[in-house]
Amino acid sequence: MKFEAELSSLPAQTKLMPFECKKYLLQQCAVVEHALTRYMLSEEGPLASHIKAMRYSLFAGGKRIRPILALAAAEALHAPTADLLPIACALECIHTYSLIHDDLPAMDDDDLRRGKPTCHVVFGEAEAILAGDGLLSFAFELLSHPDAQQGISPIAQLQMINIIAQAIGPVGMVGGQSLDLAAEGQSISFEHLRLIHGYKTGALITASVQAGAIFGKADAKQFTALSHYGMQIGLAFQIVDDLLDVEGTTENLGKTAGADAQRNKATYPAFFGVAKTKIMAQEAVEKAVTALEIFDAQAEPLRALARYIYTRNN
Repeated sequence: MKFEAELSSLPAQTKLMPFECKKYLLQQCAVVEHALTRYMLSEEGPLASHIKAMRYSLFAGGKRIRPILALAAAEALHAPTADLLPIACALECIHTYSLIHDDLPAMDDDDLRRGKPTCHVVFGEAEAILAGDGLLSFAFELLSHPDAQQGISPIAQLQMINIIAQAIGPVGMVGGQSLDLAAEGQSISFEHLRLIHGYKTGALITASVQAGAIFGKADAKQFTALSHYGMQIGLAFQIVDDLLDVEGTTENLGKTAGADAQRNKATYPAFFGVAKTKIMAQEAVEKAVTALEIFDAQAEPLRALARYIYTRNN
């Protein structure tokens, strides 16, 4: 990941030192990778081929943004994060499941993800569906794992599970994908586009931040602030995704560039053009950073992550 190059494009007064941000992101990514390796099932026994398909997509790379957001939110509240790792891993399993299903021929029909052939290309469509189902189900094993019960009350754990379940269900990510598919080739309003993005992308990102907030025992004011932060970076993330589909390359993105236009999807650049869309992404990031004003320097990783989301190139 080209953190230094991406951060160099930010105004000097709004960025961390490049080395500090790079170090944090790489360190946290390594922490998440180690935890995923620890918790994920091994390719052995009668289910080895099924687990191989699950592991193929889970360990195909990725920035691990959602689990890192959960960890960073807990850190902002001065909470130790070791016991939050099963939850963080569950968030990544959920995200990976959604990518596997999004790539299927019945959905976006993509052959490339993270620079590698998609799960259904390697293992077949049926096994890819089952790999996604397996990751989603396994995520709830992790959410209720004994390790996830350390340092958190049963009520708080149930609240966390409920928030995540809502974020990925019919009034969250799955519902957003349904709306997105139905809108292909259709003329929709900007408000409808925002609704799609909020469900499809923003909901899980917001829930990731909220999970860290719950774990960190946020009070009502802190939880509201972190929730607003999550909603704004979720918006920024999807806007930047729209921009990258227009301006990025298949090599940098690790997936097919220009796919939105090919499918005649409504996007921010289609509504407003590239220049205005970039301004809208910047505004969302700044609103996210402003939401963190009540937090001290422990929230600096969250601020850096918001700016990174704007400057990323994949």
